[in-house]
Amino acid sequence: MSSFYQLEFEKPVTKIDHLIEQAKNASEQEVPALGGVGDQPEIHTKPVSISKLLKDREKALKKAYKKLSPWNTVRVARHPNRPQTRDYISHMCRDFCELHGDRRYGDDPAMVTGFGRIGGRKCLIVGHQKGKDTQEKLACHFGCAHPEGYRKALEKMKKAEKFGLPIVTLVDTPGAYPGLGAEERGQAEAIAVNLREMSRLRVPIVSIVIGEGGSGGALGIAVADRVAMLEYSWYSVISPEGCAAILWKQANEQTNTAAAESLKLTAKDNKALGIVDDVIEEPLGAAHRSHEEAASKLENWITHQLDALAARPIEELLCERYDRFRNLGSFDTCTDSAVPESNYPTE
Repeated sequence: MSSFYQLEFEKPVTKIDHLIEQAKNASEQEVPALGGVGDQPEIHTKPVSISKLLKDREKALKKAYKKLSPWNTVRVARHPNRPQTRDYISHMCRDFCELHGDRRYGDDPAMVTGFGRIGGRKCLIVGHQKGKDTQEKLACHFGCAHPEGYRKALEKMKKAEKFGLPIVTLVDTPGAYPGLGAEERGQAEAIAVNLREMSRLRVPIVSIVIGEGGSGGALGIAVADRVAMLEYSWYSVISPEGCAAILWKQANEQTNTAAAESLKLTAKDNKALGIVDDVIEEPLGAAHRSHEEAASKLENWITHQLDALAARPIEELLCERYDRFRNLGSFDTCTDSAVPESNYPTE
């Protein structure tokens, strides 16, 4: 894991963090002064206003994150210290038992699946894993799952359906792995089958975008009754860099910023467009600053949604789930008869 990672807009906060660290070190040192008895000098502690620095730090964090741009939101979602699926599992799940393999090709470490308890409710947890250190990142392909990952997820979901257990999915991927081997093993088909089968699983499903939600790679485990996003995550058909490379033939700071704004990829934008139901608030300064608090907020949302969905007839959930995704991107067609005659060009 990176020992030090600094976001540009967080520089004022980083400076205060250094001052706090220096103040704490200084406060631990005892400063001798004249006026002692005998050979023993009188000891005074150096006065340090750590409390004021902490207040300044809180103000700086609030200011930095008050109006975060879409491109900076993407940067926060990619922070190397941001909690991933295994982090959330360790903080909010009890009795977690991981399950491996798709029973067709092999196991994909980029997709974590297993049964556990969230709150007091047994459920299946499915989520992307990017990896923390270099070795794990390479093994997980930086969170880009292969076809066997999506097939593993679906096979475990069908087990959950068999046992009547709800499903919780945690989305955090820049997209499905685009390599030759993945394509040869049916990447697009695996995701498409997941979309179809998840739409008719007869158990409640909730999905949360915890970091990056890139294209079909994210949607492959996100067909759910309730969908939410963490406050500083993003969810879009393509990454800003990919969009910039297509539209402007180059991805740089300027084009990435423009693409991020045009894509409407933030949690707030997705909520306004009706793509997600809720935006889950993150700790001050984003989830990478407090894994425990972020996991607590996520757990509260999940338990509340599962309790509400468990009280609903499954047939209603299935109809609403289908309609929900069927209506995404819907539009009205204007026929010729609906256009006023005066709008036609005249000779």
